[in-house]
Amino acid sequence: MKDARVLVYSTDGSLPLPKGAKPKPQHSKPNALPEDGVLRVLREKRRASSVTLVHGLRPDEIDAVGKELRRRCGTGGTTKNSIVELQGDHRDTIVAYFTAAGRKVKKAGG
Repeated sequence: MKDARVLVYSTDGSLPLPKGAKPKPQHSKPNALPEDGVLRVLREKRRASSVTLVHGLRPDEIDAVGKELRRRCGTGGTTKNSIVELQGDHRDTIVAYFTAAGRKVKKAGG
């Protein structure tokens, strides 16, 4: 951890360094989604467009499911950090896909 105390200039070597501010406790993710086995499909506004996010997929299935969802929705997207991102608002299509596959899914967010 880097020392937050900074001494700019001193001609007197007897001055102690100023006390640093107490470091703030870092929380991992304050608004993290729960890991309860339920897939969460949410929309996020980015600049002037919408992005559909799918949380809760297992790491071994994320690439295959991401590719299938991009094909079904006819849009671009990516899979990163255990999240599938699709360009545009495709929540209804994704919820219908997972419901037909027998998975528990919820619409979350705006």
